[in-house]
Amino acid sequence: MNTNIVVAIDGYSSCGKSTIAKAIAKELHFIYVDSGAMYRAVALYFLRNNIDLSNEKQVAEALKNIHLNFNSRDYETHITLNDEEVSEEIRQMPVSEKVSTVAAIHAVRVEMVKQQQRMGKSKNIVMDGRDIGTAVFPDAQVKFFMTADPKIRAERRHKELLPKNPEITLEEVFENLAHRDYQDTTRKESPLVRADDAIILDNTDLTQKEQLLFALSRIEPFLNQ
Repeated sequence: MNTNIVVAIDGYSSCGKSTIAKAIAKELHFIYVDSGAMYRAVALYFLRNNIDLSNEKQVAEALKNIHLNFNSRDYETHITLNDEEVSEEIRQMPVSEKVSTVAAIHAVRVEMVKQQQRMGKSKNIVMDGRDIGTAVFPDAQVKFFMTADPKIRAERRHKELLPKNPEITLEEVFENLAHRDYQDTTRKESPLVRADDAIILDNTDLTQKEQLLFALSRIEPFLNQ
């Protein structure tokens, strides 16, 4: 029986999933598993080794040689690719340009789910995404499904983007989020749906501290079992 605690956080774009996941991990000394970083690390490996993304055999062989892990240092989560620290390199533009294509490959998603599940068997983790509580960890002890008023989400995202993109309008951000919501909830593979046993966390009117206290109160019963 798995004695480690898994906290699964799913929800819509720009609901602050990673923010609360990191806060929970820091508070409870859990490992925060950034599922997006995993796909970036795979993209980095493919780039380094000139893998042809349209060649299923090449992709399958490459995936056999990829081992990812997370560790916590100075309250920051670091990802390793075959024991090499790559936290900075995966954020560079060449990886950013490839990661969406890589993440859409079925074989890659299957392998990442396997590696995510392996991590959940060896340590206490918090993971956020779109299908963590439904596809990756359906047996997670605690599941949250995050949501917020679409207008509030758009305002938060707009504020976040403005420093780097002063021309972007609130209307553009709102439309982009609506499009992403549609894609997330209607995609064929692992669509965004709330697990039956997931706790809804609507943070429309909550501060980050209030969200954290709400989440911790739901996790606490499992800490001393």
